[in-house]
Amino acid sequence: MSLTHDIIKEKLTAQFGDKLIAWEESYGMLAVTVQNDFNLKVLTFLNDDAQLGFKFMTDLTGVHYPDRKGEEIAVVYHLHNLVENVRMRVKVYAPIEKPDVYTATGLFSGANWMERETYDFYGVNFIGHPDLRRVLNVDEMDYFPLRKEFPLEDQTRIDKDDEMFGR
Repeated sequence: MSLTHDIIKEKLTAQFGDKLIAWEESYGMLAVTVQNDFNLKVLTFLNDDAQLGFKFMTDLTGVHYPDRKGEEIAVVYHLHNLVENVRMRVKVYAPIEKPDVYTATGLFSGANWMERETYDFYGVNFIGHPDLRRVLNVDEMDYFPLRKEFPLEDQTRIDKDDEMFGR
């Protein structure tokens, strides 16, 4: 029997019910949004269930949504069932004041560097991570460069004449 989106939805809903916030399907890929503190439980279930078998994490990244009050930081997991060739996303949102998400390094060894990179650029605190420190930026950096908190250009620069740039 082929693994379908309906089977994934049924199994997750039966196991977690109201902890699943939203479902969406875009470009043929199923995505589920999960309560912040249930990310590891859902990922573990998707990994351990014999029929689901999402044993490979393709990607993990962060997103900053400055206009979404209380859920400004998103962590997005891309999972792959290699046997059935089915992919899906798991999303969790956290407030920017306390961007805590449980680590997935115990399930997917590739999560180690991806979580460090997401911490480095978005400031997500992966609870239980074995070595959560900056991986690409300098340790002295006191901000997270991929958050949309800064203007794209320095407004105080005088060497840029707007007329030269068609503005």
